Amino acid sequence: MQLSKKDVLEQAKIACKNTLMETLQIEMIDFGEDFLVARMPVNSRVHQPDGVLHGGATAALAESVGSFASHIFIDTDTFFVRGIEITANHLKSVKDGFVYAKATFLHKGKTTQLLDIRVTDEADNLISICKLSTISLPKK
Repeated sequence: MQLSKKDVLEQAKIACKNTLMETLQIEMIDFGEDFLVARMPVNSRVHQPDGVLHGGATAALAESVGSFASHIFIDTDTFFVRGIEITANHLKSVKDGFVYAKATFLHKGKTTQLLDIRVTDEADNLISICKLSTISLPKK
């Protein structure tokens, strides 16, 4: 059964309760056949000491959206997803507003997945480019 956009975004909202995603106010906001988009507010919660977006918060946003994208496309009754490697190249600073992370698949295998995650600001400026590898492991 194919889930609707509304169903996927509602599942994401439920999954984020009482997690790092809720702490960072990350929310999944758009979903399509081969992508998932999340956003995160840029404020003092995610600033580094000099008042700009912390690279670790950006990586957390990227891993959150990428891992959930992998989660959507597997049989969650049988498997669970874990991130196994993330890289992040930070290109531009952001002080406020929102950043958006769009995860798209470069490889969607049965066991491993590779995602490209582009983080942009509200003006669609490229902030960071991330790559995430995930693995689908059997539940025991």
